[in-house]
Amino acid sequence: MKIAVWLFYGVAGWCAIGLVGSILSIARGKRAEALRNSAWVAVVGGAYLLTLLAVSTLQRQRVVAIGQDQCFGAMCFRVTAVDEVPGLVAGSTDRVVRVHIAVANHGNSAAEEGAIRAYLLDSRGRQWFALPGLSGNRLTSRVSGRSEIISQPMFGVANDATGLGLVLTHGSWQPRQFIVGDSDSLAHRPTIVALGR
Repeated sequence: MKIAVWLFYGVAGWCAIGLVGSILSIARGKRAEALRNSAWVAVVGGAYLLTLLAVSTLQRQRVVAIGQDQCFGAMCFRVTAVDEVPGLVAGSTDRVVRVHIAVANHGNSAAEEGAIRAYLLDSRGRQWFALPGLSGNRLTSRVSGRSEIISQPMFGVANDATGLGLVLTHGSWQPRQFIVGDSDSLAHRPTIVALGR
């Protein structure tokens, strides 16, 4: 487990203990002690959040090449190819981009990365999520130990979209948002796979 993860759990645990101590102090009628405990919790929690935001703001965006793994524990995701599917939706002026992603389980038993999602981001910051029902194997599929599957999500993007990159995320409101240096952390620029389109 990374040091940043241990730091997050350590600070969260310390703050939780401090809050419980404050509540117990209030219950015993020791308001001054409760205020001191609460002040320490606020200082430590605030310092952690400031550090998180500073690292997220100052850290350069990570760009991953096609063929390079992005791993979350034993589960790794690797873009193997990108192509465009012409005429998928009749009369539509959008392009449809298909991304071939190898989903590999490097562990010994079957596993999945259940919260993973993918979207495309262009040079202007616009986002496009996968078209539902067209990806074949899902990125969240369960994969046997020491094996891999191919997922092929398709994205409808505007004709003028350039500088496309694939972003893998665990979404909003999850613990990774509070881990210093994580690509899903608050205010952090997402890690992208440059698709060359």
